[in-house]
Amino acid sequence: MPELPEVERARQVVERALGRTITAVDDADGFVCRPHRAGEIASALVGRQLTAAHRRGKSMWVETGGGAEQGPVLGLHLGMAGRITVDEPPAPGVWDRFALTFEGGGRLALRDPRRLGRAVLDPDLDRLGPDAAEATREEFRARVGRGTAPLKARLLDQTAIAGVGNLLADQTLWQAGYSPRRPAGGLSVEELDHLRRVLRAATRSAIERGGVHTGELIEHRRRGGRCPRCGAELARATVGGRTTFWCPQEQPDRPAPRRRASAG
Repeated sequence: MPELPEVERARQVVERALGRTITAVDDADGFVCRPHRAGEIASALVGRQLTAAHRRGKSMWVETGGGAEQGPVLGLHLGMAGRITVDEPPAPGVWDRFALTFEGGGRLALRDPRRLGRAVLDPDLDRLGPDAAEATREEFRARVGRGTAPLKARLLDQTAIAGVGNLLADQTLWQAGYSPRRPAGGLSVEELDHLRRVLRAATRSAIERGGVHTGELIEHRRRGGRCPRCGAELARATVGGRTTFWCPQEQPDRPAPRRRASAG
C-alpha cells in the first residue's frame, strides 16, 4: 500500500502538470469519485488550471484556479495500488479510473488496477496529524510520546502523525533500535528526538530510492528472515493490527538501563 514516500513521488508527478488548463474530466467511475455524481467533478474543474500540488501524510490534493479566482481543491488518493501518470497513453481496459485532459493535449490519470483510489472535491484533512516528514520536535514528542499503546501502533495512527504505514514503521523502528511493542509513552525525550531523526532519514531515503520497499529491512520481512545487521532471526507478531517484524537482539522490549555516573 502506498505510504508517504510513494505519495510524495506521486505529488512530484502531478507538479509536471501545473499551469495547464483542464478541457475535459473523466469522472464516470462512481465508486472512485464517490460521493460525487458523474459529471460533477467535471463541471467544477473544466476551464480551471492546476496551480499547486500538496501532500500531508498519504493524502494529496491539488489547488486549481482561473485568473485571480481560486477554484475547487481536487483530492487524490492512491488507494492500495494506484499511481498518477502525466502524458502517458491511456491504460488498457478501464485501469485509468479518473483523468484530466489538458488544453493542447496531454492528460493526468489516476491509474488503479484495484479500483481503491479516490478522486474527490474539497477533501477533509482535519483528522490528519502533522506530516511525518515535517513534524517539529515539539509536535512529535507530544503526539507520539504519549499513552500506553505500542510504539508501532502510535506511529500508524494517522491522527497522531500522518504518513507512516506498516513497512515504513518497521524500517524506522529497526533503524532506531526500538521495539515496536514498547509503550509509546515510555520513551524519553532523547529517544523521541532520535526516533524523529531516524524517521525523517528513512523517509528521505525511500523517496530518493523509489519507495518504502527499498529499505534495508524490508526484503527480510518474512518467516525465517534475519536481521541484516546482526543476523539474528527476526521476530514476528501482530502489533497495531498489522503484521510486524523486528530484531529481538537489537530492538529489545525493554531498553537497557542507564549507567549511573561514577562518583569519582
